[in-house]
Amino acid sequence: MQKDLLCLYDLAKEDISNIFDKASYLKQKQKSGEEYHPLRGKTLGMIFEKPSTRTRVSFEVGAFQLGGSSVYLRWKDTQLGRGESISDTARVLSRYLDGIMIRTFSQETLEEFASSSDVPVINGLTDLYHPCQILADIFTVKEKRGTCDGLKAVYIGDGNNIAHSWINAALRLGFDLTLACPEGHFPDSFVMERAQRESESKIVNISDPYVAVKGADVISTDTWVSMGQEKEYRERIKAFKNFQVNENLIAASKKDVMVMHCLPAHRGEEITDAVMDGKNSVVFDQAENRLHIQKAVLDIFMAS
Repeated sequence: MQKDLLCLYDLAKEDISNIFDKASYLKQKQKSGEEYHPLRGKTLGMIFEKPSTRTRVSFEVGAFQLGGSSVYLRWKDTQLGRGESISDTARVLSRYLDGIMIRTFSQETLEEFASSSDVPVINGLTDLYHPCQILADIFTVKEKRGTCDGLKAVYIGDGNNIAHSWINAALRLGFDLTLACPEGHFPDSFVMERAQRESESKIVNISDPYVAVKGADVISTDTWVSMGQEKEYRERIKAFKNFQVNENLIAASKKDVMVMHCLPAHRGEEITDAVMDGKNSVVFDQAENRLHIQKAVLDIFMAS
């Protein structure tokens, strides 16, 4: 297992399986009210350059439930916001903390921090990857379906950090993945081409979402306008108008297809209310599983 969790590509299939097994174990303990405190006496630092709801609450609650504590640090309220180097900050915080979760814009920032840190660093989101989210999503699939074997997953929308993490997951776990992204909003070419070159599964990008969802077991989507892209709102709404996850799109897939959204959702844009709240939606199950997956990550990376 790697020291840090920066990207799903860095993990082996066995590592991901171990995270899922631990998450299942921890979820059962929580549901039964059984205490488990492997992080007693340990502290997680949480650095946020981007705002958050689920990431902050799930990591903070997760650390507490595992017997540890957490420290919330807004980027602009630390010396990072006044020009202190990432390396110096990482070296100092490593002497105070037992693990650090970072939610930031640049993957390079995260990687520079991790290279100077003596304690585990966890990617809470960057513009390039969102590994904890996709671990939670696939854990949800395994809960509902029992296995990822023979899985056909479809991602509809922007070729962003969620798309990239689905690509890396398909590469490592060996399931088929079809992405339907509009022209000009394809996934990063390096991420896509690496996965297609190394994977034995089928990982493709096509232009027609209705063709993409045929035979799908899972349909996942994300907001069309991510943080930092607000000035592109009108352009993006126009570009993505035919990529909405709605009742007609769901009807073109399997009757029991699972619909996912990483949240926050812009209802009426990338997904309709009827689908979000419908019988095929597992959106709030996957949101809950962020807690259990991240507890597993904290246990595996910080407790030993």
